[in-house]
Amino acid sequence: MKHLLNTLYITSPDRYLSLDGENVVIRSEDGEIGRVPLHNLEAIITFGYQGASPALMGACVQKNIDLSFLSANGRFLARVSGEVRGNVTLRKQQYRLSENDKEAIAIARNCILGKVFNSRWVLERAARDYPMRLDSDKLKAKSSFLAESLRKIRLCENAGELRGLEGEAASVYFSVFDDLILQQKEEFYFHGRNKRPPLDRVNAMLSFAYTLLTGMCGAALETVGLDPYVGFLHTDRPGRMSLALDLMEEFRSVMADRFVLTLVNKRMITKEGFTQKENGAVIMDDDTRKLFLSQWQAKKQETIKHPFLDEKIEWGMVPYVQAMLLARYIRGDLDEYPPFLWK
Repeated sequence: MKHLLNTLYITSPDRYLSLDGENVVIRSEDGEIGRVPLHNLEAIITFGYQGASPALMGACVQKNIDLSFLSANGRFLARVSGEVRGNVTLRKQQYRLSENDKEAIAIARNCILGKVFNSRWVLERAARDYPMRLDSDKLKAKSSFLAESLRKIRLCENAGELRGLEGEAASVYFSVFDDLILQQKEEFYFHGRNKRPPLDRVNAMLSFAYTLLTGMCGAALETVGLDPYVGFLHTDRPGRMSLALDLMEEFRSVMADRFVLTLVNKRMITKEGFTQKENGAVIMDDDTRKLFLSQWQAKKQETIKHPFLDEKIEWGMVPYVQAMLLARYIRGDLDEYPPFLWK
């Protein structure tokens, strides 16, 4: 259970929610484990829920408190909300901003600032943690390039230029990604990003991690009332969650890339867990995918201090916090969207 930004998060899968007077009560098989006054809440988000009482759902409707249900893996299932709610107004403002080049670039720029900043610190931390096993000067040079990219991105006012700067920074970051693979080098290597299909084991894992991350971001945006399909950097395309892709840029390196490196470097996954198809595509077998998902869930339970809120939260909550901050910016409650900046 976590109370954050007027939103109550229920992250344990065996919790039941009920109403007692003006309080939401969180119960487990052993009895009541906590309660929060409803007047303190704007939203309740529950993962892998056992259920919620009709009385609580009715109270949430009356008080305009969004009650969102997600699977244990973070997939959005449903939301209970009141008859009069700001989601329509919020989405209309989102659509207006997406059609305004100046407003759209302001949000897109901060998402890419978060991406490049975090990519840079992945390299900085690797150089610091493994000075005897890595070419620190090489990593520092790439980090310096990314630092200069950050300066250019802050000044960028054009979407095409922003995409060019983002692509250039990603190319520099991935140019040393293979260096960060410290174990099983013959079986796990990275010679460049490839997808649809992935052609090696590392790219297969990266693609899977990015898919999970996109789903998390899409669910997070749904819970705060934003349309995950209308983005500010990624263009609209039927069936593509463009805003989820915008949001996930901030988390690619720190959540997905570092996770994949951990699985390889700690030998938690081995080459036997992959199959190569006739067309060259490399896929994980069922057991490896189950292990991957199990470790991903464990990673999401680890805690960090959120740099903007200055509060400890679980990694799995980070996309939801960022979605809330984005919604608050779109509503006009914040002067600027604060990207997630990890160190």
